[in-house]
Amino acid sequence: MNLQFVADGLLAGSMIGLGAIGVTLTYSILRFSNFAHGDFMAWGAYATLAVVGAIGAMFGTIAPIAPLSFGWPLIVALIIGMAATGLLALALDMVLFARLRAKGQAIIVVMASFGASMALRSLLEFIFTSRPTYFSRAIQIAMPIGFGIRITPDQIALLLLTAVLVLGVHLLMTRTQTGRSMQALSQNAALARIVGIDVAKVVRVTWIIGGGLACVAGVMIGMLIQIRPFMGFEMLLPMFAAAILGGIGSVPGAVLGGLIIGLAEAGAVQLIGAEWRAAISFIILMAVLFVRPIGLFGVGER
Repeated sequence: MNLQFVADGLLAGSMIGLGAIGVTLTYSILRFSNFAHGDFMAWGAYATLAVVGAIGAMFGTIAPIAPLSFGWPLIVALIIGMAATGLLALALDMVLFARLRAKGQAIIVVMASFGASMALRSLLEFIFTSRPTYFSRAIQIAMPIGFGIRITPDQIALLLLTAVLVLGVHLLMTRTQTGRSMQALSQNAALARIVGIDVAKVVRVTWIIGGGLACVAGVMIGMLIQIRPFMGFEMLLPMFAAAILGGIGSVPGAVLGGLIIGLAEAGAVQLIGAEWRAAISFIILMAVLFVRPIGLFGVGER
């Protein structure tokens, strides 16, 4: 029995899940669907690539960490890229979204995010061109682990990184005062303001977390596939489907939703053909909205 699609689905689901965390937090706390979130993934990937290039120019060729295809420059660049993407998201909110939210019409903010998405994508294409690029062109030999599944050391490292980040965000949301404030604001914004929660701080943390995780997801795509200006835009539908499937506001739900979407897409590729891959997210999204609109772990409005 060949279960290679399971490994492929888990990897795709990890990327989708990390992006969906930002989508679900933004929607539950700020009450709007951010269509620019996918482009944060692309900007994070290109920012990380630029830092890797700068480190290479300063220190020369650096051997990778065996058995991985990358060395410490990518690890350092990823941290810097996460910070830069978080700041980009925060700056976009300060310049655009916060001003429009103050007017009290969510549809205007949604349309602004769609416009910002196109602007960010076009700017990336202007700076880096639309030609695909890569973190590394090294070819890794996939290791067989049974049941027809083969996986590379890079893929194992990325799955472990995803698990660590998801656990970290979950602990932040459940064990810290900031996380509890984020949950309170998502459940009842008016009451949260009355009891003295620092709304501005919660909004800043939301954008930084969402931007940082989007950067990691973008780097994962860049390492496993390729880096292109449109890479994040193509992830929008799977990310929104995962966020809604898991339940808006639920971090574990977003990750589980991402894994379900990833496995469903990989299974569809193996069973009925790659041309159906893009349709799977839409089919699952529609099914959830018809059967259980609040998602697996969602709660009704209070």
